[in-house]
Amino acid sequence: MDSVHFLVNGEEIGLISRQRTSVATTHFTVLLPLAASVLVGLLLLPTVALLAHQPWTHLIGVWRQLGMGPLGISLMTTLIAMVIMTLAGTPLGWWIARGGRGWRVLEYSLLFPLLMPPLVVGLVLAYLLGPYGLFGPWFHALGISGTNSELAVVVAEIYEAMPYYILAVIASVRQVPRALEQVAWVLGCPPWKAAWRVLLPLAWPGLVAGLAMAFARAVGAFGAVIVVAYFPHTLPVAIWVGLQEQGIRAAFPLALLLLLVALPAPLILFVWRRMPHADL
Repeated sequence: MDSVHFLVNGEEIGLISRQRTSVATTHFTVLLPLAASVLVGLLLLPTVALLAHQPWTHLIGVWRQLGMGPLGISLMTTLIAMVIMTLAGTPLGWWIARGGRGWRVLEYSLLFPLLMPPLVVGLVLAYLLGPYGLFGPWFHALGISGTNSELAVVVAEIYEAMPYYILAVIASVRQVPRALEQVAWVLGCPPWKAAWRVLLPLAWPGLVAGLAMAFARAVGAFGAVIVVAYFPHTLPVAIWVGLQEQGIRAAFPLALLLLLVALPAPLILFVWRRMPHADL
């Protein structure tokens, strides 16, 4: 049986059998995939349970009766939030990425809304937008309700999703060499034009990824939304209401509907980025 001798200062201190090493390696290569499969199975178990307990025979009817109204509100408010996030978050992310060290303070400050529990975000927004809050009287003077309205839903979705998009913009812009923009400046392009013609074509895959993640985060926003805007019901809030009033079987169809709306864009992007021809 072959063995490996370890010598220190000319003295033998141990033996390791090659056969034992081979057996240990075989056990490791068998147990590792098995453990990984068990872990992935546990992570996928909620999805399997959700699919297994759907009322497939009358699922469409349940969606038409209970899901279309909340779905419409969720899509409308999320699209508005996405437009605002794109128009405001893209230049802000560019300024932070191309700015000096002073701009890093803004980048670090994005971690506060990103890491703040959504329930806390909702409480703060309810205070700020409520009738007795900081901005509530202004909204009241304009005849606008700062809480329990579509406006409140949009604001809550922006607070929950916008940090994800801005951080994605920052990362994408930093991957593009600044020298390319500087060459465009030397050739006479103003900064905004250089960003449009040079930076965006190179950074757009990361921007699209950020938008996809922000969309999934916004359309599924619950913690902040339910505090600041219980009405009108978005789809996540409708799931909670169905769970409280009719039980888990009433909430499952709406939960599946939410997954069908929120997950396709990130999943398609995830698969596309790993295709050989994807130049991301």
